[in-house]
Amino acid sequence: MTPDHVAHGLRGSYALPHATPDLVLAWERGTLTPTHSELTALAGVLWCSPGELIGRPRTLREHRVARGFAPEDVARTVGHEFQAYMRMEESGRWRGTDRQSAALAELLGLSLPDLVTVIGHGDRLADLLRSAARTRWQAYVGPVGRIVPLDRRLLEDTLQELHQDYQGRMVATLSWGHGSAAGEASDAGRDFLDRIVDTFWTSMETRTAQGPASGGRGGTA
Repeated sequence: MTPDHVAHGLRGSYALPHATPDLVLAWERGTLTPTHSELTALAGVLWCSPGELIGRPRTLREHRVARGFAPEDVARTVGHEFQAYMRMEESGRWRGTDRQSAALAELLGLSLPDLVTVIGHGDRLADLLRSAARTRWQAYVGPVGRIVPLDRRLLEDTLQELHQDYQGRMVATLSWGHGSAAGEASDAGRDFLDRIVDTFWTSMETRTAQGPASGGRGGTA
């Protein structure tokens, strides 16, 4: 389908008189973002779901649209005034209570990693994990636990693993003993820290699937 065909379908079948080929091209190029009603209509014209158009949801709005909810539905379910909810969705800063966050996660089917990102704690978690890998991981069990409310033993084992993995990479690279070792160690460390949130969630998922963690934690000295 050409942009002309899509625009014609939006105008004729979904009563969007402002839909033009230029608007469709702007959506394709990412210079403009369709509204909820526009995205729903576009999905109808293309015979797919809104979720298929946006790919993997990242923001609160994208998760809502992927599930097919209007903003009024979400605001009412989680107990927010509509305008307050819309401000949070537009700013990307969630201001809900723990109860409201739990209601949001249930309504939108959010996994724990998705919920942490949607409510705006992703950057904070990344900072804490990087610090735990570089310094004393024990000091970050509590702060990470306030963002990721899981079993403390599970968090301890995961943070220790991240710390050991990072430190081991740095030592191994430096032990090569040639002039560029320091730079290569820095690159290896930076790459690990860039991916540390994904590594954290993968490790947590693996440990949770294996059941209660067994021994093997190191000392706290």
